[in-house]
Amino acid sequence: MAYDEYVPVLLNCRGRSCLIIGGGKVAERKALTLLNAGASVHIVSPVLRSEALQRLAKSKVLQWTDRKYRPSDLDGAFLVHAATDDSQLNMKIAEDADSLGILANVASNGEAGTFIYPTVMRRGRLTLAISTSGAGPKVSHDIRERLEEQFGPEYEDYLDLLYRMRSMIREEVESAEVRRRLLDKVYRMDVLSEIRRGGYVPWNSDKIKLWIENNQEE
Repeated sequence: MAYDEYVPVLLNCRGRSCLIIGGGKVAERKALTLLNAGASVHIVSPVLRSEALQRLAKSKVLQWTDRKYRPSDLDGAFLVHAATDDSQLNMKIAEDADSLGILANVASNGEAGTFIYPTVMRRGRLTLAISTSGAGPKVSHDIRERLEEQFGPEYEDYLDLLYRMRSMIREEVESAEVRRRLLDKVYRMDVLSEIRRGGYVPWNSDKIKLWIENNQEE
């Protein structure tokens, strides 16, 4: 059986112009997601029905143009969300975006756009995305709940330590072979068990450097 397949990617939207057409709850969710990712958010809508969006626009956290959509709104956009309550307008926005090579998400019909949002679980640096290719959001949410049990909050401290150690190893060690050996030792450390037992104390830079010095030999 063939499925409509998507390429799973994580987009870097920091500093990029991301356009949202619409001013309701869907637009609010998209805006908050993009703002959390550091994007520059521009909303085009005659009204903002979301109080959260009204506050964000008033405080200049995002740009709001209070009128109906125009094709020229797409100029310079990295991606666009068609999030109005008019399905035909959403399709028109997606078509306009596609003609310009701009990524488009269509709230009223995911398959009409060029990207969709998966159900996401986050634990600090850990991001797990779940998609059922249209089988239903309830299934995705159930899977996320099971993953939340399997990957608990201890993964935040664990991955922070791995990130800091990997970064310092790359800075402190010139030999690629020694770096590889050190990283292999890092990944074999049973830090997760220590965190789960409640006995973990975050490592400072001096402790990481000392560990690097003491573990360079085979």
